[in-house]
Amino acid sequence: MPVHDAGTRARQGLGGMFRVETRKTRIGGAFELLALIFHATVRHVRKTHGNAVIGLLLNIMQTILMVAVFYVMFDLLNLRGAAIRGDFLLYVMSGIFLFMTHTKTVGAVAGSEGPTSPMMKHAPMNTIVAIASAALAALYIQTLSAAIVLFGYHAAFTPITIYDPIGTMWFFLLAWFSGLGIGMVALAAKPWAPELVQLITSIYQRANMIASGKMFVANMLPSSMIALFDWNPLFHAIDQGRGAIFLNYSPHYTSATYPLVLGLVCLMIGLMGEFYTRRHASLSWGATR
Repeated sequence: MPVHDAGTRARQGLGGMFRVETRKTRIGGAFELLALIFHATVRHVRKTHGNAVIGLLLNIMQTILMVAVFYVMFDLLNLRGAAIRGDFLLYVMSGIFLFMTHTKTVGAVAGSEGPTSPMMKHAPMNTIVAIASAALAALYIQTLSAAIVLFGYHAAFTPITIYDPIGTMWFFLLAWFSGLGIGMVALAAKPWAPELVQLITSIYQRANMIASGKMFVANMLPSSMIALFDWNPLFHAIDQGRGAIFLNYSPHYTSATYPLVLGLVCLMIGLMGEFYTRRHASLSWGATR
């Protein structure tokens, strides 16, 4: 064997063993983090079904079924007079869309991978990526489902008009963001009391079937009844969203900033709790809890 060939191979071997790591810039690190969140979000979207299209169709069918159930319920109980003057089905859908976005986000974030999850063993993965991907996947599925259902109703049945589309989208995002904050608090507390947190999260999601206010209008409630729902950010988001959708409705008893403030407070508490939990996490939690 020629000497120069042996030397070349030796240098190549040493080069493979001892590689000089290049220092990443902040912009490069940010793009790498965004790419990781994107791929983790795609994984979450495909989680419900191997085929992403079928998973989306299942969510659309769930939305349509809930709209149909509430439409029949309103009709049988003769509650149409309590609705806003305008398209009645759009009134029903306005509550269903925000309700599903909020509750699905709470469940997705609260159920995302924690610090003891096997996914955290992979070097680029961390809990922030898991939380962001779970929340974005829920937002993507619900936004696409709502857009398809609205377009189908507009094209196949009757044209609809939204008074303030930008304001409507803002309150839709507020319902998602407040769900993200509440889900973060549940996620931070779950390793310490998993059964209790899961029970409380389930009760909160079920209670929002009534407490969200999607079945009635806040302006028509007495003050004693409003006090029962005033704590719920989804109640404010749905009522304010209907004010943006319908020209003839102006909310008087709900706040446009309350869901945002509550979402920020819950998000900060959840992040601090998640950081504390991550520092004290033990692999035995994943085995016993």
